[in-house]
Amino acid sequence: MLKATLLKATEAGGKILQQYFNGSFQIDSKSTVNDLVTEADKQAETAILSAIRETYPDHYILSEEAGEISTPSNTKWIIDPLDGTVNFAHGIPLCCVSIGVEVDGEVIMGAVYNPFMNEFFFAEKGQGATLNGQPIRVSAKPELAKACLVTGFPYTWEDEPNDPVVVFWPLYTAGTAAAPPGICRH
Repeated sequence: MLKATLLKATEAGGKILQQYFNGSFQIDSKSTVNDLVTEADKQAETAILSAIRETYPDHYILSEEAGEISTPSNTKWIIDPLDGTVNFAHGIPLCCVSIGVEVDGEVIMGAVYNPFMNEFFFAEKGQGATLNGQPIRVSAKPELAKACLVTGFPYTWEDEPNDPVVVFWPLYTAGTAAAPPGICRH
């Protein structure tokens, strides 16, 4: 029943994102100029919470916009109703609904849905991961230099002692003699 509810909640959030995408909606800043929240974030969260509460009204919720809705339940839903709000606000379809389920302090399943690219990822502990119902796995490339590496940058990345550029740099330079100019900011 948890899996069915997770899938239903994730899809409900995705439908809301599709309704708002490239439309007119309210955008506000939270902690910084790049830490945005939109009307779509809030409405997707409402749809997700509604779908979860239909079946599990007493479960613990940790959601990006609503914060903690604490209950004594041993099951916690961890929700980002619009993961990639900056992209969404700029009309870039690289954003998704992200929801995880934790039981007794252990994450047991999660879903990530990008409704604009029709990509629905699902993973369950001990069962592997799927994309649109088909099993997926990590790359079999044996050399890091021939792999495709992707990262994201948190809103406060320049203030972090191990910011993503510093952490990512050794991965980027693995197997290469020199880096292209302009990559390292130090």
